[in-house]
Amino acid sequence: MAGLGAVLGAVLVLQPTTVAHADLIRDGQWALRELRAEQAWRTTRGAGVTVAVLDTGVDADHRDLAGNVLTGKDLVGFGAGPGDEAWAGHGTAMAGIIAGHGHGWNHGDGVMGLAPEARIMPVRVILEEDDPQLAKARRTRANALAEGIRWAVDHGADVINLSLGDDSKSAHPEPEQDEAVQYALAKGVVVVASAGNGGASGNRVSYPAAYPGVIAVTAVDRDGRRADFSTRRWYATVSAPGVDVVTADPDGQYYEGWGTSAAAAWVSGTAALLKSEHPELTPSEVKRLIEETAEDPPKGGRDDSRGHGLVNPVAALEAAEKSGPDERRVAAQYADRYFGDGPGEAAGEPDAPGWAFPAAAVGAGLVLGAAVLARPRLRRR
Repeated sequence: MAGLGAVLGAVLVLQPTTVAHADLIRDGQWALRELRAEQAWRTTRGAGVTVAVLDTGVDADHRDLAGNVLTGKDLVGFGAGPGDEAWAGHGTAMAGIIAGHGHGWNHGDGVMGLAPEARIMPVRVILEEDDPQLAKARRTRANALAEGIRWAVDHGADVINLSLGDDSKSAHPEPEQDEAVQYALAKGVVVVASAGNGGASGNRVSYPAAYPGVIAVTAVDRDGRRADFSTRRWYATVSAPGVDVVTADPDGQYYEGWGTSAAAAWVSGTAALLKSEHPELTPSEVKRLIEETAEDPPKGGRDDSRGHGLVNPVAALEAAEKSGPDERRVAAQYADRYFGDGPGEAAGEPDAPGWAFPAAAVGAGLVLGAAVLARPRLRRR
């Protein structure tokens, strides 16, 4: 995507009409095995934590999410609605990665999220890219993202998932968004964002991932290699699965796709597990734990492609249990330093971001005023 990084280009439609198909869906969730989800669930499954999904909406009636979705907020106010094809596809996909609980006997079918007992707070701040009203949203809802962050904080969110972003040539920090992020962090709310999908098309800085304090997530494949589309910049915190990710959709089918949107959702699930077991953790402490326990760290401990390495929920939970509040507080003072090339143009990389932000960014990703969503592109067949 030229703007925010299209996140989930669906390459396969899975139709769970038989047991074999259902098994295929769960078996296809390789990220659960890679992240050792079942081992993490011996400690916690995310109960008591609310994750705000700022996105295109969430299908609260989806069989893999039913009972886990709270009443949310629609800050767009128009466009497609429940039952329409252009409604809540991306948001439902992200919610499923975070807190899906499957369905059927013993919840053995469908999509399972990393924190299946967490609650999802849907905050609609963008439209699906095939929504006929998208052009209107670009003109009228430029502040929806900042408003959505503040609304989520004020209504009880513990973690905010931002699987969206703007990495167009004109992308630049938006004061209202930055201030909203800082408001969330000051209130003790963890903020996670996708790093961007522009790694093969300009590798430009993406916002909100680049705002200070955000846990910015890059994408890797099942072999732990950086996905070629994944943006590599100084703000990368950690990596997570972002290739061949199986997701739920309001149309009742399951899609396999790619993107840093999906990667961010896995890390939001990790943050939910940490906050469930240790609700006293501050955003800086959560970020530090995720950084310091990441698996397979790059040479030197960090790089712009994979951050500190692959997110490791089990190790993060173990580290949180072993370290006391005082120790975590001291260490967290150093958790938000940036490393790498910094906000200027990276050496050997073209197209540093321009700073004159247009009324609406243009690209393959969803655009909403200041936010071109780094969203999974869920193509229907």
